[in-house]
Amino acid sequence: MSRKVVRSSKFRHVFGQAVKADQCYDDIRISTMTWDSNFCTVNPKFVAMIVDASGGGAFMVLPLNKTGRIDMSYPTVCGHTGPVLDIEFCPHNDNIIASGSEDCSVMIWEIPDGGLISPLTEPVVKLEGHCKRVGILSWHPTAHNVLLSAGSDNVVILWNVARGEEVVRIDSVHPDLIYSTCWNRDGSRIVTSCKDKKLRVLDPRKGTVLFEKDKPHEGSRPVRAVFVSDGKILSTGFSRMSERQVALWDPTNFGEPLTLQELDTSSGVLLPFFDPDTGIIYLCGKGDSSIRYFEVTDEAPYVHYLSMYSSKESQKGMGYMPKRGLEVNKCEIARFYKLHERKCEPIVMTVPRKEVQSLKKEVQDLKAALEELTKRVKELETKD
Repeated sequence: MSRKVVRSSKFRHVFGQAVKADQCYDDIRISTMTWDSNFCTVNPKFVAMIVDASGGGAFMVLPLNKTGRIDMSYPTVCGHTGPVLDIEFCPHNDNIIASGSEDCSVMIWEIPDGGLISPLTEPVVKLEGHCKRVGILSWHPTAHNVLLSAGSDNVVILWNVARGEEVVRIDSVHPDLIYSTCWNRDGSRIVTSCKDKKLRVLDPRKGTVLFEKDKPHEGSRPVRAVFVSDGKILSTGFSRMSERQVALWDPTNFGEPLTLQELDTSSGVLLPFFDPDTGIIYLCGKGDSSIRYFEVTDEAPYVHYLSMYSSKESQKGMGYMPKRGLEVNKCEIARFYKLHERKCEPIVMTVPRKEVQSLKKEVQDLKAALEELTKRVKELETKD
């Protein structure tokens, strides 16, 4: 009889755990906008969430330690005249946050240390260049003051935030709505997914298309794409039968996917978060109550399922803490900030210590020995 060999991995036992109720952020009216962005962004100082607001758009920025019930009168960032669709903290300055809105503008805000004490209505910089709503924002990973924005006008703009002016305008590449954009690790490439069912790899300096893939997923629902290790691209989308899929691509050979896996038949768009240090990709579906995680390696089938964190309540959005904000001495490898209807709940991903694993093995061995002993005793009793 052949025994199935389990693939060896350091992250096979990664598990997710929600924090205690007193460490959540309660009584926050999370935005009800039907837009497929994360609705949440987080760094080692603050957590920010898009909230419902009358007469314009607003988002709330809380210091990480301000947990518990948040007062209804807590000040918000409320300078937009239309609903806020996307927010993102600057990776180089934890006090700077960008917001994109239905009012066609992008605004850059500076949050004081300790958080807001009064509503913030005046941005540091206002970037105007889109003629329709701005739904995607992404800071350059290595260069200071470079921000990417994409709008419903099918235009991608790279901004010099310090000067408040556009540097590169990519307006002739996408014929339809842009679903997602992502920088590679050094910021030398951008991958975009579009409603015309194409993945494109762009040169951000020239605004030209380097590689293109038609129909990475057959379905008509939104596709998301992110760069993973070694310049490969991981995409999430839907099959013709509306089954959710995850695929891995080599952009230099876009013909066939390295792997294509079907997951389930839920309708929520899968938001991918990649951790380059561990090679783990986390898939969080909007409207789902679970987070799946896979390990991306350079050996077939390339994307290996690890496990799934499940809870009772569905998520309206998700924030992902940068690695420098984690408690690594507690074996934490990722932390998510899950948005419910009225609260934000941190979820900690942990690799168990070797001692825990060895203790579990000892317990299992003891259980097996006890079962064997009980069986022997029963046999002796029946003989007597």
